[in-house]
Amino acid sequence: MSAPGSPAGRSDLAGRFDLTGRTALVTGAARGLGRAFAVALARAGADLVLTDLPGAAGLAQTAAEVRGLGRAALVAEQDLAETAALHGFADRVRAEAGPLHILVNNAGTAALERFNEITPGSWYRVMRVNLDAVFFLTQRVAEHMVADGVPGRIVNVTSKNALVAEAGLAHYNASKAAVDLLTQTLAIELAPHGVTVNSLAPGMVETPIDGEFPFDREAFEAAYRARIPLGRYARPEECTGALLLLVCDEGAYLTGSRIVVDGGVLADQMPRTAYMPAYRSSLRLPPKDGTP
Repeated sequence: MSAPGSPAGRSDLAGRFDLTGRTALVTGAARGLGRAFAVALARAGADLVLTDLPGAAGLAQTAAEVRGLGRAALVAEQDLAETAALHGFADRVRAEAGPLHILVNNAGTAALERFNEITPGSWYRVMRVNLDAVFFLTQRVAEHMVADGVPGRIVNVTSKNALVAEAGLAHYNASKAAVDLLTQTLAIELAPHGVTVNSLAPGMVETPIDGEFPFDREAFEAAYRARIPLGRYARPEECTGALLLLVCDEGAYLTGSRIVVDGGVLADQMPRTAYMPAYRSSLRLPPKDGTP
């Protein structure tokens, strides 16, 4: 038997995270988290179906990165706000790519608006992309997984805003909270078919969606970083480990669950650290210069 930490032991563990022979559909794959998720899945051995808005800048680059890792990448453009088209889209993907093993509902949109500025058009646009598309795409893809006898893995990318609100994001907050409960409902219904459904809730991530908001970004980010226990935004790649756990064999018993990747924000309800006395170690360590 291999000792813990031995090369053989590491190889066995790596095998449990191996996605070779599986195909994953990632929405919102042109940039940010979507690209990071797609590349991470490819590194683990999966082939990819990549979707984003028609003409989305960056989708070809994501496909090139996936292919550069030796994995197949099918580009399938689709406006997820076109709810009535999603079943047909899922059928086409199944016909072209074969059975889907993994669905990552990552695409999302947001608008920074006070509650009294939100129009019906703005409200429904956010809901169609963030909530309706998640449900109706999952509905059809899950049916294919069941028909194909695939032990599918579905991951809905929500947000810490599914758990705590932020001003100016009433529609976004509501959509992400709804997806969180939808995730649990689908997990219950799909469990008898061997399909798991979980959510991944990032905190503040260095992605383009945040840069599109019309506010003093520099001042906001400085204040927000001071609020994050780890002191910085996440890089998109730092959310991929949680995703891989949810889609690999090691995560087979995880369903109806949520993994939060937020640098500790939700754990720190009262940011008091900056006002406390400076940290002092209680250890009695020798001086760093080596003297007794």
